[in-house]
Amino acid sequence: MNGYSEDKAALERRMKRIEGQVRGVAKMIEDDRYCIDVLTQISAVSRALENVALELLDDHLGHCVADAVKGGGANADEKIEEATEAIRRLVRS
Repeated sequence: MNGYSEDKAALERRMKRIEGQVRGVAKMIEDDRYCIDVLTQISAVSRALENVALELLDDHLGHCVADAVKGGGANADEKIEEATEAIRRLVRS
């Protein structure tokens, strides 16, 4: 079971909202809207995606990694490394 299973419906709603925002940005470009307005909306979409990513990371740490650490061994090391790499990717983006 994934750590986000309990929040899946909320995450799906957030992603649908982000999808709508992205379509809105495409429409703004199509309509030749002012570039700063487009950039502002792109920034909002980026923040929304970052928030979803952080929530998923929090759930992963709180469930998947915590459970693996309780069990110990190679699986714990693997989950910690996965989380570390995910954090690295998020920090770089």
